[in-house]
Amino acid sequence: MVFMRFHPRLVSSLLPRPAPKPRTPPAATLAPPLAAATAARRRHSTAAVAPAMAAPSEDALRRALAERQAAVDAQAEAVRALKAGGSGASKGEVEAAVEALKALKIEAGAAARRLQQAVGAGGGAAREEMRQAVVNTLERKLFYIPSFKIYRGVAGLYDYGPPGCRVKANVLSFWRQHFVLEENMLEVDCPCVTPEIVLKASGHVEKFTDLMVKDEKTGTCYRADHLLKDFCKEKLEKDLTLPPEKAEEFKRVLTILDDLSAEELGAKIKEYGIVAPDTKNPLSDPYPFNLMFQTSIGPTGLNVGYMRPETAQGIFVNFKDLYYYNGQKLPFAAAQIGQAFRNETISPRQGLLRVREFTLAEIEHFVDPEDKSHPKFGDVADLEFLMFSRELQLSGESAKLAKLGEAVAKGTVNNETLGYFIGRVYLFLTRLGIDKDRLRFRQHLPNEMAHYAADCWDAEIECSYGWIECVGIADRSAYDLRAHSEKSGVPLVAHEKFSKPREVEKLVIVPSKKDLGLAFKGNQKMVVEALEAMSEKEALEMKAALESNGETNFKVCTLGKDVVITKKMVSISMEKKMEHQRVFTPSVIEPSFGIGRIIYCLFEHSFYTRPSKSEEEQLNVFRFPPLVAPIKCTVFPLVKNQEFDDAAKVIAKALTAAGISHIIDTTAISIGRRYARTDEIGVPFAVTVDSATSVTIRERDSKEQVRVSIDEVASVVKQLTEGQSTWADVSAKYPAHVGPQGDQE
Repeated sequence: MVFMRFHPRLVSSLLPRPAPKPRTPPAATLAPPLAAATAARRRHSTAAVAPAMAAPSEDALRRALAERQAAVDAQAEAVRALKAGGSGASKGEVEAAVEALKALKIEAGAAARRLQQAVGAGGGAAREEMRQAVVNTLERKLFYIPSFKIYRGVAGLYDYGPPGCRVKANVLSFWRQHFVLEENMLEVDCPCVTPEIVLKASGHVEKFTDLMVKDEKTGTCYRADHLLKDFCKEKLEKDLTLPPEKAEEFKRVLTILDDLSAEELGAKIKEYGIVAPDTKNPLSDPYPFNLMFQTSIGPTGLNVGYMRPETAQGIFVNFKDLYYYNGQKLPFAAAQIGQAFRNETISPRQGLLRVREFTLAEIEHFVDPEDKSHPKFGDVADLEFLMFSRELQLSGESAKLAKLGEAVAKGTVNNETLGYFIGRVYLFLTRLGIDKDRLRFRQHLPNEMAHYAADCWDAEIECSYGWIECVGIADRSAYDLRAHSEKSGVPLVAHEKFSKPREVEKLVIVPSKKDLGLAFKGNQKMVVEALEAMSEKEALEMKAALESNGETNFKVCTLGKDVVITKKMVSISMEKKMEHQRVFTPSVIEPSFGIGRIIYCLFEHSFYTRPSKSEEEQLNVFRFPPLVAPIKCTVFPLVKNQEFDDAAKVIAKALTAAGISHIIDTTAISIGRRYARTDEIGVPFAVTVDSATSVTIRERDSKEQVRVSIDEVASVVKQLTEGQSTWADVSAKYPAHVGPQGDQE
């Protein structure tokens, strides 16, 4: 090869000398840039016979690109030196050096493309293109549209159109069946407007905040964590020259993002030079912003209220009545579906994922804190899915497949009841149509969890925006009921009656609010709450430390630091008592579902394109399972014919009687175009009327058709949509029909 035909000293030395006869030295004697190029060419020549190997990691690809770029830079410097003269290099040697530089640039370009494929697989421009195709289809077909559109809309507010309403109703209907009916839950419906005192007790007035930063010149506000996340993701996806060490740092920041304090977020924003996205102005330090919409109850304006940020508080304040309604038995669960409101900072193009008014479906499962086993845990113990434990996140690893039963047995998941609901959430989402390979359960990092929480997991679904939290499953211990008991003065407790009196030893923790107030002032309440929430083991360890040392360090999670507790600040003792019953505050396991987020991820997971019959264009299809499809079937008279129209009306009447949503399309366009039009809104089955006695039923994704008598259409479609039969069952039972398969003609 031409680039090898000069002496390596031309690169490393510029001393005048006679021009040597061009030759091809061994690669090992070439100057480093040429050796790299030679080795690269040899790798190309042997690639065809090299054994198949695993794809290199992103880190390895970044290192390879860095090496090749360094070789390019070194060779470019050598070429410049040769061209500058004074080295005695011949014209042929200069040309050879230039050829070597070109070869190295080709190698560097190939390495850059390999890295781009690795970091941009399913992402970057491809993600944006796919998202745009989905959103355009959804808005064009009126699944959802911006609210108040004729007035240019308001960010974070959306209207569901007819097909969107049906999808949402079907998702909620299945949620009720899967959880409320199958788990025998008590459903309630509480007001959206909530008095301030309720949300003060729950901690929302004081703590329901996001960390914001402000454009120091315009005053525009941004979520601090979102700016940092977007910066890191953009660097990883677009900056191919990023050193491997820096790429690893950005990945770690993304992993622990939710664990960063306000100070740490601010430090990272300054370190990376992050500025306001729109103006490039400097940003303020992060500060807390309360997300609740404030209002007043009554005309005087004196009774402050808020639009509820979640539905859970309505269940907690009704615990006493629900407990008695349930025969004073534990465990039991209450459920609620309703609107919630959060004054979020909305970034453009986030659609249903970040809105200011949204539908929540929440469950509060009340359980004895001393017995969190679940009688039906065995039903879900063998489920295997992606779990992203705290340890995996902090070590920089990815989510791994794990069996739920093993995760509970090892203590990765705190208890059986929490594990049972994780399993039930997995089944709910996958049966809706969420791709199990793009679903993971991520455990909260320490700084994400409240001090009282025993364990928290999020069901995260991957879509074009990345991994999105759609369901939170938390063991909130007894915090909520205790908080409302203290504020209201009404004991929200359960009872376990003993067959005969028992002598019991009880842990008694009595914080000295006076001494704690003097020591911690405005933070006194958080320290008191943390002390009262101690487990028996923690309390006894503190008691021993106080007796031996007079003081001890104590971690207060809500403060994010250790504080010093002295002996006079808290009294800890074990007291013996005779009891006829045990009175206790139940713990709460809370699965909370963001319905809009689940629906949007379902839209993306269900969307695909396929070529038309002429292959001149791509047709959009939503592969909704019949369970959630907005319309279960369509009825098409093949041609404009009174006999066919009458048969279609008979079929439509039978479908209505069977409770199957459907539409009749008698437009004059071709049958293929009518198929394509209904595929685009996800209709799973199409009935084509081509005779007065029998019709064809077409399945959307396979485009296969079977012939069925008119009298059987409603029952066949009903069995398919309710899951009593599969398409394979129907195909085996009824004769196949060969005809137009649904592409545009």
